[in-house]
Amino acid sequence: MSCYLRHLGPVLRKAGITLNPENRHQVDQAIHRVVEVHYKDCPSTWKEVKSRIAEDEDAFVLRLKEEMRRG
Repeated sequence: MSCYLRHLGPVLRKAGITLNPENRHQVDQAIHRVVEVHYKDCPSTWKEVKSRIAEDEDAFVLRLKEEMRRG
């Protein structure tokens, strides 16, 4: 599972997401969809996540919430 998730605590809380063993995989997949990086390419995903958060954290949070609702 993606080790970058441990760095996203504040962003996940802002999105209303409590990371736990049951939803970790779902959150990881949603983040990959948000940044439009092929699933399991974690280094590229983390690079893009950092860039998007720096650019507009609120937009990232909103998109993450949408992806989580989609499942």
